[in-house]
Amino acid sequence: MPTNTLLLRCHAHPAIVPRMVTDRLLDGRLKIRHLVLVTAIADEGTLVRAAESLHITQPVVTRGLREVEEVLAAPLFERLPRGVTPTPYGQAFIERARSVLAELRAAGEEVRLLRAGQLGTVTVGTHLAGSNLLLPRAIAGLKAEHPKLTVVVREGTPDALQQWLLAGDLDLTVGRLSPTVPVRLEQERLHQEPIRLVARAGHPVHGGRGTALAELLAYPWIFPVAQTALRAELEAVFFQEGLPLPADRVECTSMLTLRNLLVSTDVIAALPMFIAVDDRELRILPTALSSIRRSVGVTLPKDRAPSPAAAALLGHLREEGAKLAELEEAFARGEAGPRG
Repeated sequence: MPTNTLLLRCHAHPAIVPRMVTDRLLDGRLKIRHLVLVTAIADEGTLVRAAESLHITQPVVTRGLREVEEVLAAPLFERLPRGVTPTPYGQAFIERARSVLAELRAAGEEVRLLRAGQLGTVTVGTHLAGSNLLLPRAIAGLKAEHPKLTVVVREGTPDALQQWLLAGDLDLTVGRLSPTVPVRLEQERLHQEPIRLVARAGHPVHGGRGTALAELLAYPWIFPVAQTALRAELEAVFFQEGLPLPADRVECTSMLTLRNLLVSTDVIAALPMFIAVDDRELRILPTALSSIRRSVGVTLPKDRAPSPAAAALLGHLREEGAKLAELEEAFARGEAGPRG
């Protein structure tokens, strides 16, 4: 039946459209190959490149796309002179198609690993907070319990981690919790961690000079890149004190680059407290940043139950998070203190 006829029927009978489209999705006409094809078109941007990536001909791609659009009674892509771009219908369908394909891949991998006598693989994403103590400790506990379990750690920006999680490329993420997340994700707080100013051991600032924020402007700084939560919070601290941002600064999110600069130069940086506490070459400055604290925890997809491997890691993350929460309370009471 032509797509335009279906669209006319949808407009003529709006009350039965949701049930009608759902029935068509489940009556056998929609195939897994359709989902693969639609996501390939979205990834490649043209029907020709999608055909090449799938090792099929363009007419097969065109016919397959037409079949999906007829099932959905909606156009998924807008045809442009140099390719295609998803319509609002296409954006919604493509996102769900990616999730379905990710679930199928995960199911196949889980069966393979179970047949091989392994618990499986867990892929976890992280960004700075939580990557220094929480995640390594949880992984160590997990591997002691399940030596054959494979843990894959991927680092990325918070936005990238969310997208990988939605696409099914990650089982969970560990790090700072966001004020808002997509509706298909949920967050669980494990502990809170203050942000502190840090400099290398032997830095001139430790030699008795003032450590008020205004006095620290005499040194070079490392700042988070723009459009990150920590950058906005640091800017707010400087604004509240009536100070400009450091003129001599490097903007960086790479922990390896950041730490190397910290231990080899006289830069100052704002870091989660436990990163500095656990690093013998760094010292925490007494300068207060009381307005900056971050909740550290895990982010999980709502519509995907954790695999056995992911559930096992989650259990260890909760256990280690509780220990770090107790340690932070001890710091707050003055029963323990950062080196410096």
